[in-house]
Amino acid sequence: MKKIIPILIIVFITVISCSKNKEELSPAEQLKIDIALIEGYLVSHNLTAQKTSSGLFYLITEEGTGSEHPTVNDRVKVHYRGYYLESGVVFDQNFDNDYPTPFLLANTIKGWREGIPLFTKGAKGMLFIPSGLAYGPYPESGIEPNAVLIFEIKLLDFFQ
Repeated sequence: MKKIIPILIIVFITVISCSKNKEELSPAEQLKIDIALIEGYLVSHNLTAQKTSSGLFYLITEEGTGSEHPTVNDRVKVHYRGYYLESGVVFDQNFDNDYPTPFLLANTIKGWREGIPLFTKGAKGMLFIPSGLAYGPYPESGIEPNAVLIFEIKLLDFFQ
């Protein structure tokens, strides 16, 4: 018993000191890491995507019809599949739903508010979203902290 107490104290001190040394990254530092992850993914999957000034990457794989794009104030009907860039695990999707419910684009994550307006009606593509444009370090939705996300998108329709 006397030998266990010093070991427990050492373990306790180690755990406490490790948690204190764990510094949270600044948003700019996290964005650099996220962009490197996205660029590595694109290279390894032989994909060429466009990058916006915020760090969002997008790839239109099938052009839609018309020249109009939704705005952040529109309701959108979207088929989507969301998964983690690093593990490929799907965390949400609605491709099985023939008639997805429209939702206000303004009520979505920043990456969608910026990325969906790049699509025209009927367009298909992918959004590669850095964590700061997704759910960040403290997600409330069950998403992993600082997760870089990929969404496969098909913009079915949009309207006021």
